[in-house]
Amino acid sequence: MLNEKISYQIIRSQRKTMSLEIKPDGQIIVRAPLRLSQVRIRRFVEQKQEWILKNLEKIQKREVQRETVPGLSKEERTRLQQEACRKIPERTAYFAEKIGVSYGRITLRQQKTRWGSCSANGNLNFNWLLILAPPEVLDYVVVHELCHRRQMNHSQAFWNEVSAVLPGYKEQKKWLKDNGWKLMELGMQESK
Repeated sequence: MLNEKISYQIIRSQRKTMSLEIKPDGQIIVRAPLRLSQVRIRRFVEQKQEWILKNLEKIQKREVQRETVPGLSKEERTRLQQEACRKIPERTAYFAEKIGVSYGRITLRQQKTRWGSCSANGNLNFNWLLILAPPEVLDYVVVHELCHRRQMNHSQAFWNEVSAVLPGYKEQKKWLKDNGWKLMELGMQESK
């Protein structure tokens, strides 16, 4: 039976399957085919209840921790951005040579949800807040995006490419999943 605390919004569209999304604010979205019954949707949410509650708990913990995350002063932000503009292209060039791939333009931005991306024509985007992560985590994101120059997907072949360069990449991936939100939050707040 569905926990009564779980409320969700249904978005219907021309899709064939259902999906579940939990927004950073805890809002639950169910995407469903146009003609799917409410009963089937409710059953789907009931099946995912344990996963939903676990993730809502994580969000609540983050909210409590969020209050303790300090902001960056303008001077700190400027210094860190300058460091990122030097360090990230340097690490990208190093790993591109090691992997044997080329790339186009590198752009650094402050993104709200992404650490990096690689376009089909080889341009790379990185979140400058990576400069706040441990060096091995920054390297993981750089290698991840460069490996997309060989595999533009997240197939097993892609992960094999990443693993060939960084055999322990799963630790960095986990670090980013567990702690990346703090860096994002730090970048959003400005201290006085």
